[in-house]
Amino acid sequence: MRVYLEQKGYCYSLPTLHKYMNSELGLKSIVRRKNPGYMHGKPHKVFENKLKQDFHADSINQKWCTDFTYLFLKNGDIRYNCSIIDLYDRSVVASITDRRITSGLAILTLQKALDSQPAIKGELILHSDQGSQYTSKAFIDYCESVHVTQSMSKAGYPYDNAPMERYFNTLKNECTNLYEFKTEEALYRTVEEFAYVTYNHVRPHSFNGYHPPCQARTAA
Repeated sequence: MRVYLEQKGYCYSLPTLHKYMNSELGLKSIVRRKNPGYMHGKPHKVFENKLKQDFHADSINQKWCTDFTYLFLKNGDIRYNCSIIDLYDRSVVASITDRRITSGLAILTLQKALDSQPAIKGELILHSDQGSQYTSKAFIDYCESVHVTQSMSKAGYPYDNAPMERYFNTLKNECTNLYEFKTEEALYRTVEEFAYVTYNHVRPHSFNGYHPPCQARTAA
């Protein structure tokens, strides 16, 4: 909020902003729903961590991160989002939401990401956790077919995929947790608009010197 106001020419201290947002505007925090459980399958193959928490990339389409997260409809039904971000500028290169968390959804998301980019030159690393969707034979075979090098976090260690965790926190805190979605179509549309419009083109990102990812990508 402080960055938004400064860009409009208004400079206030954090205590002042906190006072107005809480005392004057009556804004309150939103409590998240409990995390749903996931099914764990036997991995076909697990890959080494090639990033080792080096979340900087020297060029576009050099290092991507991916993961799944859960989203809720008003009636409590769960939908799952799979997203991929480019570590060069933290832009979302693909985002798909569906009813099931499967290797097929992971493949579709990667395919969408690859189709959205010009011809990729050099090695492309795709980093994920050790979820069964990414360790499945189907996903591994697809990565090999499109010449994508897989990298994986240590089991149960989300810090190894911190940029993805941060994006999903932002998605929920600034978008999905603010609304009640009666239909999956409304949820899907809102998530896509946030990813491709608000997050990529409008929202300032500290990693890019408080410029939106699209500005950093265009300047590359």
